[in-house]
Amino acid sequence: MTRRLPPIAGEWINREKRLDFTFEGRSVSGFEGDSISAALMANGEVVLGRSFKYHRPRSVMSAANHDVNVLVQTAERTNIRADVERVESGMALMPVNVFGSLKRDRASLLQKFKRFLPVGFYYKAFYRPKGMFPFWERRIRAIAGLGRVDTSWRSERPFATSHHTDVLVVGGGASGMSAALSAAEAGARVVLADENPQLGGSLHYQSFSDASRHRALKKLIAAVEAEPGITILTGAEACGYYGHHLVPLVTREGITKVQAKAVVVATGAFEQPAVFGNNDVPGVMLASGAQRLIARYAVQPCQRAVILTANEEGYHAALDMLSVGLELAAVVDLAASADRGGAAAEIKNKGIPVFDHSAIYETVTGKSGVAAIEICPLDEGGNLDRSKRTLISADGVLTSVGFAPAAALLYQAGVKFSYDPVLHQLVPGDQPKGLYAVGRVNGVYDLSDKQVDGKACGKLAAADALGQTVGQPKRPGRSQTAHSHEYPVFEHAKGWNFVDMDEDLTLKDLTRAAEEGFDNIELMKRFSTIGMGPSQGKHSNMNGIRILARKRNRSIDETGSTTARPMFHPVPVKALAGQRLRPMRRTVLHDFHASHGAQFMEAGHWLRPEFYGLEADRGTAISAEVAAVRSGAGLIDISTLGKIEIFGVDAAELMDRLYTMRMSNINEGMTRYALMVDKTGIVIDDGLAARLSENRFYVTTTSGTSDSSFAEMQKRILEWGLDVDILNLTGQLGAINIAGPLSRQVLGPLTDIDLSEEAFPFLAVRQGLVFGEPALLMRAAFVGELSYEIHMAPAALEKAVAAIMDTGESVSIRPFGVEAQRLLRLEKGHIIVGQDTDGLTNPFEAGMSWAVHAEKNYFVGKRTLECLKPKRARSLVGFTADIDEAALKMAECHLVIADGDIRGRITSVAQSRTIGKVIGLAYVDDGTVRADGSFHVRISDGRMVKVSRADLPFYDPDDSRQRLGVDTLDGVAVPGEAA
Repeated sequence: MTRRLPPIAGEWINREKRLDFTFEGRSVSGFEGDSISAALMANGEVVLGRSFKYHRPRSVMSAANHDVNVLVQTAERTNIRADVERVESGMALMPVNVFGSLKRDRASLLQKFKRFLPVGFYYKAFYRPKGMFPFWERRIRAIAGLGRVDTSWRSERPFATSHHTDVLVVGGGASGMSAALSAAEAGARVVLADENPQLGGSLHYQSFSDASRHRALKKLIAAVEAEPGITILTGAEACGYYGHHLVPLVTREGITKVQAKAVVVATGAFEQPAVFGNNDVPGVMLASGAQRLIARYAVQPCQRAVILTANEEGYHAALDMLSVGLELAAVVDLAASADRGGAAAEIKNKGIPVFDHSAIYETVTGKSGVAAIEICPLDEGGNLDRSKRTLISADGVLTSVGFAPAAALLYQAGVKFSYDPVLHQLVPGDQPKGLYAVGRVNGVYDLSDKQVDGKACGKLAAADALGQTVGQPKRPGRSQTAHSHEYPVFEHAKGWNFVDMDEDLTLKDLTRAAEEGFDNIELMKRFSTIGMGPSQGKHSNMNGIRILARKRNRSIDETGSTTARPMFHPVPVKALAGQRLRPMRRTVLHDFHASHGAQFMEAGHWLRPEFYGLEADRGTAISAEVAAVRSGAGLIDISTLGKIEIFGVDAAELMDRLYTMRMSNINEGMTRYALMVDKTGIVIDDGLAARLSENRFYVTTTSGTSDSSFAEMQKRILEWGLDVDILNLTGQLGAINIAGPLSRQVLGPLTDIDLSEEAFPFLAVRQGLVFGEPALLMRAAFVGELSYEIHMAPAALEKAVAAIMDTGESVSIRPFGVEAQRLLRLEKGHIIVGQDTDGLTNPFEAGMSWAVHAEKNYFVGKRTLECLKPKRARSLVGFTADIDEAALKMAECHLVIADGDIRGRITSVAQSRTIGKVIGLAYVDDGTVRADGSFHVRISDGRMVKVSRADLPFYDPDDSRQRLGVDTLDGVAVPGEAA
């Protein structure tokens, strides 16, 4: 069944462009410009969502950004507000918070347990017996929450921009457009922002059948678009107000921080729902929601409707419904229809039944929503008299019983609100200089009055911004006719009368909260969670205040209202993050990596190959890279390492003082491991130190510490008064490591350096030519195979790498990435500073006491380490586990557990096909490892995995493979090589 209406003047849809998508696997079509909700309703879909707590069927309520009755998700995005999100071709949509399907949600059984889920049950239930709490916690967590997060999400970073203007007008309705025009005519630069994709506000949809309003709308929009001083931003949500008139606007492209000299708030008002039995089921919606569906999307909200009203707006909505052929069963007025003006008289003249001083007790539900409505008269005390009830057949209830100001920005600016007993609405008091509230948010409802109010405040805002002095323009007074009912809330025997649709809170819930002592508006909010759902109380807070005020027999002002904090609408975290404010560095070999299928990762400030996508998946690719290094030859880009040259008379003295190992006795042409700690003994860096001559050293640092290590050296040189010069060559030199038993065979033909074991032993450093260009080579040991680090000028390195890959083709050389390197070094038990260490790790805990030469007279941190050595309470140990499903789920930071207590954590873990086990490193408190060498790790799903402590290194414990070339490795097996 289609609900699409014939063309409506001013509709937002393009009927020339059809868009096809799916919903719960069913094919659906809409038009360009359709919201998701509108397209679904146009196709006859009625149940569009399920409620948070009881999983009751829900559908459109406001058709705006004011409620979350209809939330959907795609494979990439969750909690999409279907009322405002535009349809896109090919969308594959699913509902959120559903166990099964929308029509058959298994979790709807929770409605039968309503009496066991009272308000605040999560605070006081399931604590006894204490041992059962974990059970209940898991069950609640499995049910709670909205939507599913895609854990393989792609990083999206929209731009955050800034915009400076004289006047910012928030709200593109009649008052907002009038204010913008007035300010621009006064010479101010104006930004006019509206959250909707088109200007118009309520002028577009309220009384859309009135041709004069449509003409007024077109005239205003034309004037605004023709004014060169106005910048129009549609689809821009003002998410908060900050000091000095700073207002962030959220768009699909990101956040624009608008800094204005004056701000006009023309945000309008939220229509509020009535509270009666089954007021949440599909078919019950705000009258303005029905008007939006028709005026914007040409979608019929229902076929036969009853309108519940307490103002003129309800009768205008009734005329709108009749204008598009909707059958109107009755109008139910909470007061007297005689006070509603000409629209009420017109409705009566059309023969529509009008029930004065009456209300709805409940809707009678059918298979998919409203089937009938029970109407009862109100007695003098405002109570329903069910003895005189009337049952009317209808499939829709449209309510227009009042408004609440969209005042979040004003609250955030410090504006105080008070209750207007004529309007029955909260209205703003004095506003700070340069801030003006206009239109319905200010209690002004008449169309001509809203325009006058906007013009007056636009003129004042321009004067504030430009430093001008103007006379006080006349502003219209607030409406003297009530547009809201003082208490549109009615009891229901079964308690299914909802105040907050987000949280499934009923009248009974709020009454009970007050009776239990939570009778302060802020306390009631936190105990009951009213207004704390995704809609942030836009449709529930006002009724909540009324209920508490009546319960305590206090006025609205005495009861007060809750604090409105940013963000006004939900804001994606990616928008808050914005673009990175730091550059991402690329090595000189970036194009080489990309041409070989590199999948890049961020490593500090660098973009590095994580692995090379030559295989079907990540794991297979990494395993193949590891196998290439273990059995043949591999090449990795290590240009990201810090590279510092140190030279001068006191170079050796500086090295001794900076590093824990003695450096002054390194032989020329040799290297040594270099460990650096701070004055508290904490490990901060490591690398290789090469002595090129008596007074010249070349030092590498970890990729992320080159700048900080260089700065530390500069500071110490000045502090100690040493005769030393240092150069940071990190950006001037590139570097690679060619590793594997065949690496000597590959590199030999390309260099004039003698690579034989006698001429170039393990841990030696040599200078010479590689592919005809100057280079520095070091025999490194990080991956546990024969390997050479080659440091060269960037342009020369590119040529050398191309030559190495050509020469190595005969032995199937391949590039390997960061993940393969991490696994290779883990097999050798080498730590990574920053991964296997943290801000509290000293060398003794990390199993590196061999790197601390305490006999030296001095080095940074020596005294602290002398004090720490006997106090060690944890150790970094190696462990292994048999390969099974649970062991493969172990991850970094999983906890070591003994006797129910946390006794350590994993720092590195991976499946090693070379070793044939899962291997890892973990910090373990002393006394944790059992006599049989085992201890337990708790993985994410709560299971305990038994692991066994293992001696390091896991691979090649006698270091034969990194010390010998392929020509001397006969008979030395590679563990797991056959695999």
